[in-house]
Amino acid sequence: MASTTKKVLRMTFNNAAGNAVTITMPQPKDSLTAADIEAVMDQIITKNIFLTSGGELISKRDVKIVDTTTNDLFD
Repeated sequence: MASTTKKVLRMTFNNAAGNAVTITMPQPKDSLTAADIEAVMDQIITKNIFLTSGGELISKRDVKIVDTTTNDLFD
């Protein structure tokens, strides 16, 4: 039985239309703090880096580090 672990950073924003937009980054560093991530999210909003179908990103909604373990039961 093989087991794999995957960790991603999920940053969720509100766009101008009020919809949620999620940006997922693979393999975040273990040393990241909430303050580090919020600073990056603020820069993304301020610099208007991404444009979505609902307009530009206007505010932060949520941030999570998701750690997933998958066990392959069939060899």
